[in-house]
Amino acid sequence: MQSFDTIILGGGPGGTTAARIFAQAGKSVALVEKTHIGGTCLNCGCIPTKMLLGAVAPLALLHAQQRTRVAKGEIAVDFTALQTRVSRFTKGTSQTLGKSLASLGVTIFNGHGEGIAPGKIRVHGKEGHTDLEAQHVILACGSSSAAFPGLTPDHNCVLDSTDLLAIESVPESLVIIGAGAIGLELGDFFSAMGSKVTIVEAAPHIAPLEDADVAAELRRALKKSGITCHEGARAKDLRTANGQAQLTLEDGTVITARKALVAVGRTPNTRELQAEQMGCKLNKRGYVETDDFLEAAPNVFAVGDVNGRVLLAHAAEHQAVYVAERILGQCPKKYQSGPVPSCVYGAVEVMRVGQTAEALLREGKNVEVSQAPLSLNPIAQASGGTAGFVKTVWSEGRIEGIAAVGAGVSHLVMVALLLIKEGYTAQNLHEIMFAHPTLDEIVSMSILAPRVRVE
Repeated sequence: MQSFDTIILGGGPGGTTAARIFAQAGKSVALVEKTHIGGTCLNCGCIPTKMLLGAVAPLALLHAQQRTRVAKGEIAVDFTALQTRVSRFTKGTSQTLGKSLASLGVTIFNGHGEGIAPGKIRVHGKEGHTDLEAQHVILACGSSSAAFPGLTPDHNCVLDSTDLLAIESVPESLVIIGAGAIGLELGDFFSAMGSKVTIVEAAPHIAPLEDADVAAELRRALKKSGITCHEGARAKDLRTANGQAQLTLEDGTVITARKALVAVGRTPNTRELQAEQMGCKLNKRGYVETDDFLEAAPNVFAVGDVNGRVLLAHAAEHQAVYVAERILGQCPKKYQSGPVPSCVYGAVEVMRVGQTAEALLREGKNVEVSQAPLSLNPIAQASGGTAGFVKTVWSEGRIEGIAAVGAGVSHLVMVALLLIKEGYTAQNLHEIMFAHPTLDEIVSMSILAPRVRVE
């Protein structure tokens, strides 16, 4: 039995962040990772997806200038070369991250970790198992692509996001089930690469976590780019048939494509965790239940996707910093995330910090919205990306959320975050000097715009 101050299960953004803090504080740390350091985000999620989108971004810029009749030309993206670049970057970054942690004194165990008793972990590796013990355990084992009966990837024509990111050639057609961030971003990329893309979403509108007006603006942009969206359409069956993906909807509609992507959400990596052996409880969806201090059991904490609070890499990092500091005796207060930022990337982007208007209405609160179109912004005009808007969501005189849809709006996320966190309103916004001309200015215009009551 090897002993450590802390054992961390999962080498993604949350796990590696906590490991670094403990190691720099002089604590002994065991980091257990089954697949690759960096987790889903680095290896088969956020980072490779953004590298793909970065490669086709010049296409959107050129098309925007072509619409204004001031530029013309062609841009060709070498998909094989792009895949090679992405693979080399993610593998190299993962290896560098592992070496950096090891140099700090973190002991890395390659294998699957499971709880065998409070404070005790068994790591199943290629050459057998190793038992570890520690005063504190942090569960940071993340999540995986979800699947449902009738919507299960066969890794032939029906793929999950990891399969699609590793595909060898661009499919001539692609049907995507699920219009969250993963489905929308990969749909944007493969459409730009020439695939005929169809997106199917069971919720009333695409981008179901956003307000309907944001989704409607995004849908218009996707339609202009040639992407077909089916909203409020429930998938009944998805399978490989005659060398193609065949999707059957509940209304009997059949959609065929060369490949299909199942992007219907995430499921926590707790099936083989044996968290109950450490005193933890799982909810009905399999997520580890935590209290106000992110503690799942005495001296056991859960951060990131595995606790189901916010399934975003930066949320995992934020929670990991809090837990590490709490274990080190530096943070006695309850965990507070503050306003949570999120983005959907692509030729047309979605950005939001804080609450949606619809969520506040469901809570029974009075809601007002003020809004400014991107067409009023000189930087948006210069790039040709004037479709879209920024809106501010108000309740009881406070800014509860800022959302945007349009080209490049992900760059507004930190401006929005700081304005909400610091409690700015139309009355004291003048205390901040916004640079001109910048895209940031459209946020201040949204805050100062007339407010409309939302019912």
